[in-house]
Amino acid sequence: MNTPDTADQPRHLSRCCVIGSRGRMGGLFLSRLRDAGIPTIGMDQPLEDNQLADVLPEQDLLVLAVPAPAMADVLARCCPHCAPQSILMDVCSVKVQPLGLMLRHHPGPVVGTHPLFGQDPGEEPRVAVTLGRDEAAAQAVSALMHRLGFTPFRTTPETHDRAMAAVQGLNFVTSCAYLAALAGDEAIRDFVTPSFRRRLEAARKMITEDAGLFADLFEANPFSQDAVRMFRSHLNLAAGGDVDVLAQRAGWWWRNTEQGGETGP
Repeated sequence: MNTPDTADQPRHLSRCCVIGSRGRMGGLFLSRLRDAGIPTIGMDQPLEDNQLADVLPEQDLLVLAVPAPAMADVLARCCPHCAPQSILMDVCSVKVQPLGLMLRHHPGPVVGTHPLFGQDPGEEPRVAVTLGRDEAAAQAVSALMHRLGFTPFRTTPETHDRAMAAVQGLNFVTSCAYLAALAGDEAIRDFVTPSFRRRLEAARKMITEDAGLFADLFEANPFSQDAVRMFRSHLNLAAGGDVDVLAQRAGWWWRNTEQGGETGP
């Protein structure tokens, strides 16, 4: 842990290890860290105790690029070998649960991050950064994100998870519910419109390839059910015939743009 004299000084990160380096996000971070000139070791399953004991004590930063359901087991295997001053950082799409686990397993600095992009960062690769323990460590991780070509922003675990329950979790479950409600009706195929095909294509990968991942994240997010209840209340408006009220509320996303301002969050 940092002493009081150095508590607000950014940490220097010169040696890193990525756990889950064969995955999409783990591989991206491994590549970016190495391209930035930071000596980085990649590790993946099976995690061998003797290898962990050789590698982890020397690392300034341990990046956990593992699924949320695997986090507890990976932490139990890795943390006994980490130096107390090593920064523990995850890249999960939920934050409350992983941060709680990391804080219980590691006595040193803990920082949560969520890259808001897939394997291809695109033109605006934003990364949410949440403090678990040690402000200097959070500053060091934010500086590292800049160095890797990302745009970090600070938030709290609760704010993050509430937002992702709406943006990610609700998008998944409502897409599943909508398409499940229509499944099996062969007569619909004759009436498919271009806009419906676009919706099908937008949902295809999420449902046919990544459904397990999204389901795990939905279960791990403590605010998922709140988001579902909120959505159900809006469906009740439609059931009561107030579709015009729904459309008016939905127009919030475009009204600011039409008035020359910024789009809503």
